[in-house]
Amino acid sequence: MSDPSNYPGSTDRSLGQLFASATAELSALVHDEIALAKAEMRQDVKRGVIGSASAIVAGVLLLFSIPVLSFAAAYGIHNLGLGLAWSFLIVGGAYILLGALALLFGLAKLKKVKPPEKSIASAKQTAAVLQGVKPHPRPGVVAGELDRTQGSTLLDKAVENRPVQDEASAVARSSA
Repeated sequence: MSDPSNYPGSTDRSLGQLFASATAELSALVHDEIALAKAEMRQDVKRGVIGSASAIVAGVLLLFSIPVLSFAAAYGIHNLGLGLAWSFLIVGGAYILLGALALLFGLAKLKKVKPPEKSIASAKQTAAVLQGVKPHPRPGVVAGELDRTQGSTLLDKAVENRPVQDEASAVARSSA
């Protein structure tokens, strides 16, 4: 066999020292991996917060633009020669029409939602298979088989007072 001291950087260390060194290096590696994961998570969370904040600002600005554009549309229709009241009624009616169309579209999509039939069938099949399965009978523990190195404890007394089961009663109890 080759002498381990022939390898570069090796000294005569015992197996325990090698194991302790490997354990320490593995521990350091795990700590470094956790630190790297934390740094990556912080960076991702920071990006997510900035992205979410900009999306919220964009949504608020779009929400504020709706009344302005509504007034612009109403006054634009008024400039075509209709009265101002009729112009606002036309814009309001357009919003009602768009809302009704969105509602009908949503209802049509909701009617197409069905229960997960494959998952339900699989769960029913699994339940049917598991109903027919009986647990494997376990032999009863006899009080004389226990190793009593400590004194009389509550557990020891409970085991001594428990009736010994035979195989037939164990099977009968497991099938109930």
